Amino acid sequence: MESTKKQVSLELLPWLVVHTDGTIERLAGTEVCPPGLDQETGVFSKDIIIEPKTGLSARIYRPFSIQPDQKLPLVLYFHGGAFLISSASFPCYHTSLNKFVNQANVIAVSVNYRLAPEHPLPTAYEDSWTALKTIQAINEPWINDYADLDRLYLVGDSAGANISHHLAFRAKQSDQTVKIKGIGMIHPYFWGTQPIGSEVKDEARKKMVDGWWEFVCPSEKGSDDPWINPFAGGSPDLEGLGCERLMITVAEKDILNERGKMYYERLVKSKWRGKVEIMETKEKDHVFHIFEPDCDEAMEMSRRLALFINEMEA
Repeated sequence: MESTKKQVSLELLPWLVVHTDGTIERLAGTEVCPPGLDQETGVFSKDIIIEPKTGLSARIYRPFSIQPDQKLPLVLYFHGGAFLISSASFPCYHTSLNKFVNQANVIAVSVNYRLAPEHPLPTAYEDSWTALKTIQAINEPWINDYADLDRLYLVGDSAGANISHHLAFRAKQSDQTVKIKGIGMIHPYFWGTQPIGSEVKDEARKKMVDGWWEFVCPSEKGSDDPWINPFAGGSPDLEGLGCERLMITVAEKDILNERGKMYYERLVKSKWRGKVEIMETKEKDHVFHIFEPDCDEAMEMSRRLALFINEMEA
């Protein structure tokens, strides 16, 4: 009957809707696929529990063939989805990680951090920090046998790149022995109240991204909250970024493009002593590689990230 249909109180397109009874209906990123042997790449994967108390989990990947006594770089991966949707078991991410692990020859751990609004920020950051601390001490054979903990990299796309930024500061400030060799930021989810670059003319998308963030992190600071704007008041100086190397990738048609470029430029001008590089993909939009993993541009971006992690010159 018409009267029994749920009424919508908020539409946060294209991700989710909120009903008047408070229930959340996700419109994207809900599909899941199992781990196992990927026939195309020969990469193995399995799901592991990182923190039993919260249920924090991850999907771990390893190449099919590893030489005896060989130790591979360890990549801690954080998926995107505006902190609202998706998971480590989302088919697009699972496919992407299989391809990347095969190409880069790494051990990868894709973190299944909890999502807003059911788990408000900073839950995603806390889960990711727990994963970073725990993964180096967890009793997991694939890590114990095959991972080189001295070559620990954080890689994330969109919200996941944002997470990696904040973890790098926390790692340096921590008295724990958490050492990050490098960070790969794919189309980082940084934002701000004042529009820059293409945001000035693209009012519709500017308003849309503002709305996503205000829903995830309601505060009087809005899009100038330090969680989302690395240059707003209260944000730590980039000099304190706790890694030796950093690579940023941006996409020409992405509304977040200018923010990634600004981050690169500010980092170059800062007193940070590491090495940073940037790559721009022409004619492509936000996280295109997740949805078009076999396109030439996605394969080139993956190749560059693989070279970066293996400390080779692109």
